[in-house]
Amino acid sequence: MSGIQVRALRKDFPVRETGLLGPFRPRTVKTAVDGLDLDIPPGRITGLLGLNGAGKTTTIKILATLLRPTSGTVHVDGLDTVADARAVRRRINLIAGGERMVYTRLTGRENLWYFGQLYDVPKARLRRRIDELLALVGLTDAADTTAERYSKGMTQRLAIARGLINEPDYLLLDEPTLGLDAPIARDLRRVVADLAASAGTGVLLTSHYLAEVEELCGHVYVISGGRHLAEGSPAELKAATGSHRTVRITITNPNEQVAAVAESFGAHREPNADGTELITLRHPDDIAGPLAAAIVGAGGSIGGLEIAEASLEDAILTLAEAPEAVPA
Repeated sequence: MSGIQVRALRKDFPVRETGLLGPFRPRTVKTAVDGLDLDIPPGRITGLLGLNGAGKTTTIKILATLLRPTSGTVHVDGLDTVADARAVRRRINLIAGGERMVYTRLTGRENLWYFGQLYDVPKARLRRRIDELLALVGLTDAADTTAERYSKGMTQRLAIARGLINEPDYLLLDEPTLGLDAPIARDLRRVVADLAASAGTGVLLTSHYLAEVEELCGHVYVISGGRHLAEGSPAELKAATGSHRTVRITITNPNEQVAAVAESFGAHREPNADGTELITLRHPDDIAGPLAAAIVGAGGSIGGLEIAEASLEDAILTLAEAPEAVPA
């Protein structure tokens, strides 16, 4: 059994409330993850999306063996993340944006040497690996500077290097490009894509940068309140929620023939104050060319054409606000 399999995963956190002056009230439970099933196969970048508080970070921490599930199971290549935690940790690594994942009193090089030893990377290989990763994240010149003197962006770049030190079979990425400069974020995306395509690394990615998800992920899970809402490719999710690309064409000489063309395509017509007309069509396919050609064929003159691509963000919001409207 290869890959990461998550089945009926649940995580409850105890919550103890108290009044302003009164004693502690009985302890209640907050459910962060509620019966979740996921599959992260080798060689694929899988997205995990949802609004804030959906349970994404809790899920990733359970997969990383940092939290124990309340119930359900997680297996990594057949190994249970609770019973076989030590063996699982040799196969995985975690990069989390916004969290301190390095020791500030150690230099960049010392951090990587320390974590490399924890993963039992052979020393000869580790020395080469450290130099490779410092170059990758742009920290070669700061390699022997203590991390407490690093900027926030430099610290995050060191955390990325730490997350790659053991050449993991599975890489868990929780907002990995948060706070990174654009060139470093681009390089990280390239590295992650290469790891999946060339090394067969299985990757789970959460990110608020949805363009990043669309660029990298072949399959995406959408969750809310720790529950599964939908899954599929970014294109499938957008199509399922009606998040189609929008074509807007301005007609400078509106006439009956052009109106008939617009009606045949199911487009919306709206007159403008200057006597022109705006034709708008939302469609899952690339329909701009055929629509424009039909308008010109009907004697219409095009004063402007705009294509707005479908938004994955709109799809996520639709799913979160009306999950019953979209099949899982």
